[in-house]
Amino acid sequence: MFKDDFVWGVASSAYQIEGRDEEDGCGKMIWDTFTEEGRILDGQSAVSTCDHMHRYQEDYALMRLLGVKAYRFSVSWARIMPEGTGRVNDKAIALYKDMIKEMKKNGIEPYLTMYHWEFPQALQDKGGWLNEEVIQWFGEYAKVIAENFSDLCEHFMTLNEPQCFVGLGHLSGGHAPGKKLSYRETFQIAHNALRAHGQAVINLRRYAVRPIKIGYAPTCGMAYPQSGRPEDIEAARKALFSFHNPMDNWTWNVTWFSDPVFLGKYPEEGLKKFKEYLPDITEEDMKLISQPLDFMGQNIYNGYMIRAGRNGEPEYVDREPGYAKTAANWPVTPECFYWGVKFLYERYKLPLYITENGMSCHDIVSADGQVHDPNRIEFLDRYLSALQKANDEGVDVRGYFLWTFLDNFEWDKGYTERFGIVHVDFTTQKRIAKDSAYWYQKVIETNGGNLTMNEPKHPLLFLNPVFKQMIWGGDRLGKDWPYQIPGDHTGECWAVSAHPNGDCIVREGIYKGSALSELWEKNPELFGNTGGDRFPLLVKIIDAKEDLSIQVHPDDAYAGANENGSLGKTECWYVLDCKEDSALVVGHNAKTKEELTGMIREGKWKELLREVPVKKGDFIQIEPGTVHAIKGGLMILETQQNSDITYRVYDYDRLTDGKPRQLHLDKSIDVITVPAKSVEESILQADDLPKNTLNQLIACDYYKVWKLDITEPFVMQQDKPYMIMSVIEGDGLLNGQQLRKGDHFIVPCGYGEIRLQGNMQLIISAQA
Repeated sequence: MFKDDFVWGVASSAYQIEGRDEEDGCGKMIWDTFTEEGRILDGQSAVSTCDHMHRYQEDYALMRLLGVKAYRFSVSWARIMPEGTGRVNDKAIALYKDMIKEMKKNGIEPYLTMYHWEFPQALQDKGGWLNEEVIQWFGEYAKVIAENFSDLCEHFMTLNEPQCFVGLGHLSGGHAPGKKLSYRETFQIAHNALRAHGQAVINLRRYAVRPIKIGYAPTCGMAYPQSGRPEDIEAARKALFSFHNPMDNWTWNVTWFSDPVFLGKYPEEGLKKFKEYLPDITEEDMKLISQPLDFMGQNIYNGYMIRAGRNGEPEYVDREPGYAKTAANWPVTPECFYWGVKFLYERYKLPLYITENGMSCHDIVSADGQVHDPNRIEFLDRYLSALQKANDEGVDVRGYFLWTFLDNFEWDKGYTERFGIVHVDFTTQKRIAKDSAYWYQKVIETNGGNLTMNEPKHPLLFLNPVFKQMIWGGDRLGKDWPYQIPGDHTGECWAVSAHPNGDCIVREGIYKGSALSELWEKNPELFGNTGGDRFPLLVKIIDAKEDLSIQVHPDDAYAGANENGSLGKTECWYVLDCKEDSALVVGHNAKTKEELTGMIREGKWKELLREVPVKKGDFIQIEPGTVHAIKGGLMILETQQNSDITYRVYDYDRLTDGKPRQLHLDKSIDVITVPAKSVEESILQADDLPKNTLNQLIACDYYKVWKLDITEPFVMQQDKPYMIMSVIEGDGLLNGQQLRKGDHFIVPCGYGEIRLQGNMQLIISAQA
């Protein structure tokens, strides 16, 4: 979780939410002109937007009700100083003072941004950011801010996203003021903006009535490595701080806008690449730009994957087909939150605030009057989990500001993008807190304790089987089942096993590549913290092309004493398939131990062994001490203790490599139970049990086994330490995941509701 003093907030900008009032005294700004020119999607404007300037009291009360502790907001330069310099609009000062007081009344700490693109049109008419006088204009504005708000507000930020207002506003022309200037002119604008930032820092400190904290909020996409290999990590780091973008998008980089501010110099690579376009840059300029700051902000929404090429240089990795996107068609890349903040902190070594992060969704008001936005919750959960990981590893992240609180006027996109955690009806101005707002409230209350990274993860654990070649094995596991078997004598498919002789590997999801034994040891919460030195069960499919040897298993006590501490072996069989008139060996006919010993020593197998007829769907419990054997032509699903201890009594005199296989006569005689159980006690007919019902087949000291035949939707609760499921026929769905014959998986502890549908048969087992 995050530290107790971690700052949890929301963010917004003045122009996007405030609206206008004929009596507000606000000056015209570049975005007003931009909208008048018809440059906004659907011809919209921000005249009303969220009407926050009249509704801020209820909006801050709503923030309080939703647990918000901090608010990063901007004040409008053109509202405070209608001509950009000189006259101060007293109505604006009073409005913002009252806003800040109202925030504090609701327990919300203000974080004031001086410039979030609300540039006065009067100054734009004088050349705007291209005019070097903007340095003093912005400095004068900073003096007014400090004099009027430093008694109420401790945290200030100068510029928001210069990459955007320089690039989109003056290079591509997609944002106000809608210019398409030369490269040389845009580099001059960028240099002027950074010098204006420096002058603002000086004046904020000079005219503040008390000590204040000052930062700066740039943006950019974050590079992250394709893998954890050192060379990929270094390539991603290099890409993030380099200049790979084409000139028509040159502003979209980190270092040109951050190195001068935090390190006091422009990056050498950029100075070389952009040499022909650069203005004169003096030592005085760099001293001004690099005024000491208390923290750095960074707006992060997405990133791009990098790997090391053959020459070690960064190489972009294409996004996967069908990659996740937001409603704004921005990629969803939570990895960038982890690697981005690590790389930034390593380079600039200042406390870091995430000053913007969020997601545009296709939000609608549902029939129940609520706004359900699970995609936003999932997005935020993944990003904040990545941020916590970086924080846990030593990155000094001080706070997080979610963009944004209210749906608002989203610049050139008008009202077509909804980033808010509160839905706004722009016709009626009705606010509805979305599901994500309540989720974020819980994040704040728990300092991230409700993030999935801090909660036990309960995914289905699909396993890759382990196959065993046997002298008696066949090829049906490859023909009748969807398995890639190693050969035509594949006798066993160890479907769910953590045994050293066959440890299954998780095939997908967050635990992909983990062995079941590893999960049992390292993630005991998946199995209900049941304890024990090993995963206790083993599920396998047996394909007997020929008769198996006559066997018997010891119990735990005997195996522990005679087999190096192994478990004994209690097992049960479900007959998956067999020919007509099939039989199994279950039990024997000896009445006493002496008779049993004599029959074994003298090889009287026909008199000793008890064969019983079986058919598809029969279920047989094999207790320790039970003489048993699977006959040729049968296919069996076996659930057993996690043990490979078997005593071979008789093997039909078969040879392996010219030699008979080892028998274990003395141990067999020791453990065989005399007299044997009756046939009626051993075999259950399970082929005609009620459908869509969890039918229990056995409950013993080691496991419980059920059969479930699905023909219609069926719901059950996973209330066991864990459940093992095997699909033995058909196909269907489990909570949206497609299942087919041959799938074996573990439903972990705490998984909750299981929704099944389709047409399929399952054998389910659980630890007793």
